[in-house]
Amino acid sequence: MPQEKSKFELLREKSILSILDGDVDFGILEIDGADSEIKISMPYLSGPTLCDISNRFGLPVTYGWNGGAQSRWAYLDDLFAHCIQNKRESDLLAFLFSKSQFVDKLKGQKPEVIEYAYAEIVKAVIAQINGILYFGGNELVQVGKVFVIRKRGTTVKIDAPSVKAIDRSYITDLSDRAMKDVIDGNYDSAITKSRTLLEEVFCYVIEKKGEEPSESGDIGKLYNQVKQLYNMHQSKDMDKRINGLLSGLEKILSAIAEMRNKGSDSHGVGAKRINIADHHARLFVNSAMTMADFVLAVSEKATSSS
Repeated sequence: MPQEKSKFELLREKSILSILDGDVDFGILEIDGADSEIKISMPYLSGPTLCDISNRFGLPVTYGWNGGAQSRWAYLDDLFAHCIQNKRESDLLAFLFSKSQFVDKLKGQKPEVIEYAYAEIVKAVIAQINGILYFGGNELVQVGKVFVIRKRGTTVKIDAPSVKAIDRSYITDLSDRAMKDVIDGNYDSAITKSRTLLEEVFCYVIEKKGEEPSESGDIGKLYNQVKQLYNMHQSKDMDKRINGLLSGLEKILSAIAEMRNKGSDSHGVGAKRINIADHHARLFVNSAMTMADFVLAVSEKATSSS
């Protein structure tokens, strides 16, 4: 018996993809009766940014800087197809609509304006998507961080999402894929996967404590959250060699975050772009794996002793 197609296939229509990648706007947001100069649209997703998001969701993509790059909507379409196949459609939408994605769009505004604009833009964009889905009798619905497509007029029970399980096999698998990128000469993609590995492990151990990870997408801030929750601060009562290791780990994290910002495949070629060598990429992949494994071990120890 053939498997029923996911309703999320409906979002692969080009007009909807063009909304989600920020190509289409729906006018200027009005605040207190005046134009705010804030466009009612999703954040603009460049080709390199879409490749970065694809790698984050386990679809290895490298942007064709020297030609061969796809249209932006095509990158997003491939990503939707991948997420549908892996049943991560809601996760992808939750990421695209998350407040952290609106940082560049809303930075410089007052906090109350950011909160209002973010809520209004998300509501307006979902309404526009539902205008396209309307004639098929469907609608996109958001409940918290969960997204579903349902028949209009029906109710859908949404189970509370469980924390994504991350273990050593997950760390090894993603590290192996990053190392394969190194072997294939895709150093930028390897750096992106190294950063993704750390971010996902940090988020996982934060959620295990019942806390919400920082929405900033800043792995430095996420690591500070981890340190606070698991009391990982250096201590004068601790062996100086252990303190030295902790200090070294933080330097590794800082270097990976910096390399990811200046040298990865999610950013354009510019004055600050770094040429990455094979041995540098290997060092970053292995360092990220070591740190991810350490943080996971700290989390597991805290769980077993509680």
